Amino acid sequence: MAKDDSIVTGMAGRYAQALYQLALEQGATDRVAADLKSFAALIAESADLARLVRSPVFSSDEQVKALGAVFDRVGITGLAANFIKLVATKRRLFAIGDMTANYAKLHDAARGVTRADVTVAESLAAEHLEALKSALLQVSGGKSVDVAVKVDPEIVGGIVVKLGSRMIDDSVKTKLNSIRTRMKEVG
Repeated sequence: MAKDDSIVTGMAGRYAQALYQLALEQGATDRVAADLKSFAALIAESADLARLVRSPVFSSDEQVKALGAVFDRVGITGLAANFIKLVATKRRLFAIGDMTANYAKLHDAARGVTRADVTVAESLAAEHLEALKSALLQVSGGKSVDVAVKVDPEIVGGIVVKLGSRMIDDSVKTKLNSIRTRMKEVG
């Protein structure tokens, strides 16, 4: 686990490391990752659940009780459910998003997966997506690359790639803004 120490930091990182170690011992790393991802999606979809998670107004007992009802309804069980309830009991539920993200980083690192966020002006053809994945795999040095493609016409053209902590912005919008800034400096 020592190689993962630099991947996550802070309070949320320590919680994620503890959960990952426990999940590893129980052979449940994939299940916990899936449950945490499901819970993060639920928070994103429900303003009420997001308020429950982030608001200090609710007591830990109220949060645990509400979470139990949510978990029963959506099928989040076992280690992930117990972990999230423990986090609520410790009054740290506001940081569950960071804990989930840190757990995902640890899980990806253990499996050799690199994640890339790609923004393009229009949808990529299948052969272009495969070429992009191949290029990112070579650059990352991982076993596999999980590419999330987002279409944003606002970038006009080109591509924006975020791979780990690296970002390459080769969008037309950024180039136009750069030219505009240089022209203001000259004129």
